[in-house]
Amino acid sequence: MNYLDIQIATQSSDYPTEQQFQCWVDTVLRDPAQDSEIVIRLVDDEESAALNQQYRHKSGPTNILSFPFEAPEGIEMDLLGDLVICVPLIDKEAEQQRKLPEHHWAHITIHGVLHLLGYDHIEESEAEEMEALEIKLLNMLNITNPYQEESTQ
Repeated sequence: MNYLDIQIATQSSDYPTEQQFQCWVDTVLRDPAQDSEIVIRLVDDEESAALNQQYRHKSGPTNILSFPFEAPEGIEMDLLGDLVICVPLIDKEAEQQRKLPEHHWAHITIHGVLHLLGYDHIEESEAEEMEALEIKLLNMLNITNPYQEESTQ
């Protein structure tokens, strides 16, 4: 079973429901024998920018930050890690990219969960693998390829 802890630290009220987040997380974590726990923290620009500066040394807010949990040796826990999602930025990106907000939220959430599982996009080959998996998972949700130019989903 996949457990979610949703933390609301935003002034916005325009974000997905816990059931939507659960669906997107479950789409990635399909192994029923594996229990997993993820914290999703919904934040505003200020907190996102502070965390982005502190952990990535980049200025300004970012759409999502992933913090995989690394248990100390000898300790077993089901916690995969934390996702910090910047609500105002997700909404702005969806509008700029002409995507349905729900589709962009699904994509960003799936993207973050894949990061918690160890996927990355620093190297071109890693990026291609991660994007292909995102496209496949989103297709399972009837959401078209988010990497198509000027998507009108």
